[in-house]
Amino acid sequence: MDYKETEIKGVFIIEPRVYRDARGYFFEAWKQAEFEEHIGKVGFVQDNESKSGYGVLRGLHYQTGDASQAKLVRVIKGKVVDVAVDIRKSSPTFGKHVMVELSEENKRQFFIPRGFAHGFLVLSEEAVFTYKVDNPYAPASEAGIRWDDPQLGIEWPIPLQDVVTSEKDLAASLLKDAVLFD
Repeated sequence: MDYKETEIKGVFIIEPRVYRDARGYFFEAWKQAEFEEHIGKVGFVQDNESKSGYGVLRGLHYQTGDASQAKLVRVIKGKVVDVAVDIRKSSPTFGKHVMVELSEENKRQFFIPRGFAHGFLVLSEEAVFTYKVDNPYAPASEAGIRWDDPQLGIEWPIPLQDVVTSEKDLAASLLKDAVLFD
């Protein structure tokens, strides 16, 4: 796998080596020793999966305090744009984001460390999205930032009227009012 650190320190795009032949393809989706060599030790404890249709936007989510999560995300079916927003107040990239396309074709993975809000938008008719986290889901520590907060300047690649999101995500805080990391 090829590990590419983005313009935000600690956020990585991981490109697998895919071996294709007449039977189909094979690739290593996770290799702990190699991951630790490039990114560091992360103790993943839970895998999650979601299925969504075109225009569904999930995010920008995170967990606060001791329940914060690092995530390793990928798409098994379909195509999404995935976004990580730096919400560490002391970071030189505070409020900045990285956007990457993840799809069943490119098989990319995206590593998002603790201290980031995370979300994705489905670009295909349907998408199956899976991710590893290093802390279990903790409802009392759940937080979110509005996906359309003008301060973030995220340019989502579909018309905003086509976005489908939850009431919870519509009620999320703006960055200026959000619970942040130090």
